[in-house]
Amino acid sequence: MLTLALDTATGVCTVGLVRDGQILAEYSVSNGLTHSEGLMPQLDQMFARTGIKKEGTDRIAVSIGPGSFTGLRIGLAAAEAMAYAWHCGICGVNTLEAMAYNIPVEGVTLAPVLDAQKGNFYTAFYAWKGGELQTLQPVEMVDADALLQQLQSFGTPVMLMGECHKLKQRVLPAGISVAPDPLRLPKASSVALAAEKIDALEGEGVFSLRPYYIRKSEAEELWDKRHPEEKKG
Repeated sequence: MLTLALDTATGVCTVGLVRDGQILAEYSVSNGLTHSEGLMPQLDQMFARTGIKKEGTDRIAVSIGPGSFTGLRIGLAAAEAMAYAWHCGICGVNTLEAMAYNIPVEGVTLAPVLDAQKGNFYTAFYAWKGGELQTLQPVEMVDADALLQQLQSFGTPVMLMGECHKLKQRVLPAGISVAPDPLRLPKASSVALAAEKIDALEGEGVFSLRPYYIRKSEAEELWDKRHPEEKKG
């Protein structure tokens, strides 16, 4: 089965091709270009270099959040359009869970985090056991102090991943480290591997996926403040 994967949830725009667990190609760019500019050219170049026909894609795996509101919308819209045009299935993958596939190593708690702004972080905790990824704590939004307290409660070494540059500026407690840069950020191949256990949506169902935002956007929060009576209703 040929899976096209993409992740635009962060500042990294990453696309990849995986066939039956084998990574055929992966192309990641993080140079300031908006994903709306870079995503489709990346995909075109990857298919051209591999010689693989786009229409031969069996399914598309896309990161659906948490993450950047704009980035998630761009990635999901592109994935839906391609899945519909190529008559293939589509799978929505949790962004944080996909990052845990970057480091399939036992004996360590993996803590992928994404910057939720205003001093907050999206996070979840995972661990590998017997070749399977286990969720130790589901996705939530916490501030930095609460996050660091949680990281000390597992009794195992903890490895931070994702957008943890603000946490790196603090003195991290003993036993907590930061993953190397090549493994720290989202990888499309990990999105594809995480999607292997997810049933694909097909046909008109490809348009039923929704981004996993967790919180409202600033525009929505502002609207609620200005229209409190409608929010109550």
